[in-house]
Amino acid sequence: MSGNNLVHEWLKYSQNDLISAKHLYDDLHPKQTEVACYLSQQCAEKALKGYILFMDIEPPKTHNLIELCQICINHDNSFSEILDASADLTPYGIAVRYPNELAVDDIIAKFAINKAQLIYDFCLNKIKN
Repeated sequence: MSGNNLVHEWLKYSQNDLISAKHLYDDLHPKQTEVACYLSQQCAEKALKGYILFMDIEPPKTHNLIELCQICINHDNSFSEILDASADLTPYGIAVRYPNELAVDDIIAKFAINKAQLIYDFCLNKIKN
């Protein structure tokens, strides 16, 4: 697969995670807040890794969105605009997958989805431009 196709695959998977997070939050009752938060983190991770690949760099195998965002900042300082959102989502990559690790509620899940949307849109705009 060419580099450009791989970038778009990462973005497609990122978008699918975001769509799934929104569905679990908006359409299911009770809301699946933990999984929505996890998928929000996954959306952001894949969007950032897509941008890193777009810059022709092999992304590290990490779930730490701060680390991934820092790599992006090293190539485009405007990524500092989403560093806080990356920090907010990082804990949801692992902690919400296990009982008693991190409690989330509807407000936190909606917050996570909004942050994921922000990061996804930011990365998508950078790659399209």
